[in-house]
Amino acid sequence: MNQIALTAGHGSRPQSVLIADFNNDSRMDVALANSGSHTITIFLGDGNYSFSNLATYSAGSKPVSIAVGDFNNDGRSDIVVANYDSETISIFLGCGNGSFSNQSTYSTGPASYPYFVAVGDFNNDTAIDIVVITQGTNNLGTFLGYDNGTFSNVTLMPMGYGSNPFCVLIGDFNDDRKLDFAVANEGTDSLSMFLQTC
Repeated sequence: MNQIALTAGHGSRPQSVLIADFNNDSRMDVALANSGSHTITIFLGDGNYSFSNLATYSAGSKPVSIAVGDFNNDGRSDIVVANYDSETISIFLGCGNGSFSNQSTYSTGPASYPYFVAVGDFNNDTAIDIVVITQGTNNLGTFLGYDNGTFSNVTLMPMGYGSNPFCVLIGDFNDDRKLDFAVANEGTDSLSMFLQTC
């Protein structure tokens, strides 16, 4: 196995990574959430195991988790990050050429400390929604997408005192064509399952 090293800058402290095609060339690109420099970094792939450091974008304070989806239904990859210290998520809309718009932010609540973010269509309206884990308030939060790059305010579901939720995965666990949530709780040594009923 070959190894290459890509740098996001001294003190950047990347904590989350994703791959997607950000410039519509059918080649995989890479995005990093950098908790130390409060940024995201985009590396464009050339399809031959090498990457260019295209750009760095300011996020909120201490971005720790990153996910990709098409939030405005334009066929381009957009990015969401969870900003732990600023208690927000940031949305970056892709331009289709490897560049992104400036961030728009949504609050996850006071002292919430969002730690993990994921995306999917949770209400079967074909628009991409966002789910976030908040460690400070022990909640699972959802932002419903409007298919134009904007989202509702957060709706919170309590996980229980001291649960310290760590990550969430999305899937249809009961074959009813609705997306459900599985949450790993570090504080209570448990797994919580949320099944959608409506």
